[in-house]
Amino acid sequence: MVADRFSHVTTWVFDLDNTLYPPEVRLFDQIERRMTAWVMRVLGVDHAEADRLRLDYWQRYGTTLAGLMAEHGADPSPYLSEVHDIDFGALTPDPGLNAAIAALPGRRIVFTNGSQPYAENVLEARGLRHLFDAVYGVEHAGFRPKPERAAFEAVFAADRLDPGHAAMFEDDPRNLAVPHAMGMRTVHVAPHAVVAPHIEHHTDDLAGFLARLLAR
Repeated sequence: MVADRFSHVTTWVFDLDNTLYPPEVRLFDQIERRMTAWVMRVLGVDHAEADRLRLDYWQRYGTTLAGLMAEHGADPSPYLSEVHDIDFGALTPDPGLNAAIAALPGRRIVFTNGSQPYAENVLEARGLRHLFDAVYGVEHAGFRPKPERAAFEAVFAADRLDPGHAAMFEDDPRNLAVPHAMGMRTVHVAPHAVVAPHIEHHTDDLAGFLARLLAR
């Protein structure tokens, strides 16, 4: 029974984008457009090159920001403020997910590669903000992004989280490798399953999966 594998969990760690809201909302499309515009303006390149760099840095560094910092010495704070200045109107409250998260025993936190203010805006729009004990953005990891181990170590140390008694829910498969290695239960939340040794569970219905964990 899947619930038995989570019976020891006392801290529940959730990614934000495309995890706590459905990917079909396409909220991140707005952010990607603003990233591309930022790269065009600051680096003085055309749209095609800015789009290429945005994707290349995401693939090689974990986030576009990490690549911009490493390759161009970008200042993260104004960048994050600009790219997260989006319309949250596409997000709606989800009573089922709200109830499922509220029923989880123990501590509940969000850990995102976005900024904390952005994450809190998303959570407010989804009606979930009051459910979480803490919200950690990339700034709490010294702007080091998931999937870097140092990012997880920084946030988990700040939260005093014991990975051996925690679970991670995440849409990006590569961001589950370190949590698995640290002893966490790992759940891939996405429309399509990915087979990998560090992915223990997959779901395309987060609320339904959480409900199964409580059905003991």
